[in-house]
Amino acid sequence: MKFDHFALWCNNIELMRNFYTAYFEMESNKGYENPVKQFASYFLSFKNNSSARLELMKRPDIAENNNRGLTMGYAHLAISVGDKNKVDELTNRLRNDGYCIVGEPRTTGDGYYESIVEDPEGNWIEITE
Repeated sequence: MKFDHFALWCNNIELMRNFYTAYFEMESNKGYENPVKQFASYFLSFKNNSSARLELMKRPDIAENNNRGLTMGYAHLAISVGDKNKVDELTNRLRNDGYCIVGEPRTTGDGYYESIVEDPEGNWIEITE
């Protein structure tokens, strides 16, 4: 078995697609739309040919979660960037571009070097080495 994809409901699917492709070296498919269900989605893949994908989805009747990262269920998405310097560089790039840094780069108690940032819709992303 393997992890295939993680799905994320979005308010602004284009903004989210642009964020993940710009900052996390992901590529997007051309997208899918079902006008009857008012559903749209994109699958994003890492350029390094990782098999794990991120599915961004939009539908107008999905309820908002106003306490992201601190409720039961989805807590964060962890993306490995390769080393500590890249964690620091990407965290600073996101900070300089106006994104919220939830947790500064640090070594955690379980040994990960990571930071935590919010994507444009407030979902937490752990940037790990």
